[in-house]
Amino acid sequence: MKKSGMAKMQAMKLSGKMKQPGAAAFGQAASVALDRREQRNLDQSLGLVPFAVKLNADLVQQIKTLAQERECGVNELVAELLTKALAA
Repeated sequence: MKKSGMAKMQAMKLSGKMKQPGAAAFGQAASVALDRREQRNLDQSLGLVPFAVKLNADLVQQIKTLAQERECGVNELVAELLTKALAA
């Protein structure tokens, strides 16, 4: 391989590493973000299970607005609303 080709490969490797999540820019501290496996393990230890549903866009917007008003997460709000509805 030519010298120019090797330099190009090294540059591509470096740019790929810089684009990876969690890569901190010079002078900035890396953010503490959990990877998917750690997040899944944390959720499982809390007893959380993924549950996908399809809802009307208007209903989703109402849920997001209500979550912002209450300053809580969408997951917590949906769990609260489902608990109240099932108890009734």
